[in-house]
Amino acid sequence: MSVDTQDMKIVHRAFRRESRLLIELVAAVTPGDTARAAILAGHYRDYRLGLRNHHEGEDELLWPPLLSRVDPGTDVILRMQAQHERVEANLNRLDGAVPAWEATAGGDERDNLVGLLVDHRAVLLEHLDDEETALLPLAAEYISEREWAALGEHMVASTPKLTLLTLLGLVLEDADGGERARLLGALPAPVRAVWHLFGRPRYSRRIRRVRAA
Repeated sequence: MSVDTQDMKIVHRAFRRESRLLIELVAAVTPGDTARAAILAGHYRDYRLGLRNHHEGEDELLWPPLLSRVDPGTDVILRMQAQHERVEANLNRLDGAVPAWEATAGGDERDNLVGLLVDHRAVLLEHLDDEETALLPLAAEYISEREWAALGEHMVASTPKLTLLTLLGLVLEDADGGERARLLGALPAPVRAVWHLFGRPRYSRRIRRVRAA
């Protein structure tokens, strides 16, 4: 029986949306508005941590077993690794540009950051599209349910709990009813309770600040 990899496509949807919104929201900041810059810089850091942990989970837990089992897929997996390296290199440039803009909200710093965010999104989308087309079918066939579940466990173990609630909100935001039930149903009951009682209202407050015009 093959592994159902649909949950990764739902996660990718959030990265696609947020990489686009970061470009639009940063570009709209008035020069000198350091309060607004601080809010968006904080959101970038949550996004960046989520993407880093997502990719590290694949690097550590997905690529090695696939490389040992899928001879015809070796080129695909090596391509995924190279794409991760390009995404990480781009994020490292953003890690320098974000605090430079956050400090003064200067117009030149903003425009430089927007350009880097545009570059980042292009590299990211190339990777996500390729991964969904070429890699996920291999994972569905050659990865066990337990190995697939370990990816989510890695994310939980590697992410501070409050940030994890933010990332869960981002993933659930565009999920339909069935997808939402699927994702929440995979969580332990106490975690679902924390989400409904604390995480969801907290996420709503935070995202309203991020998306404010």
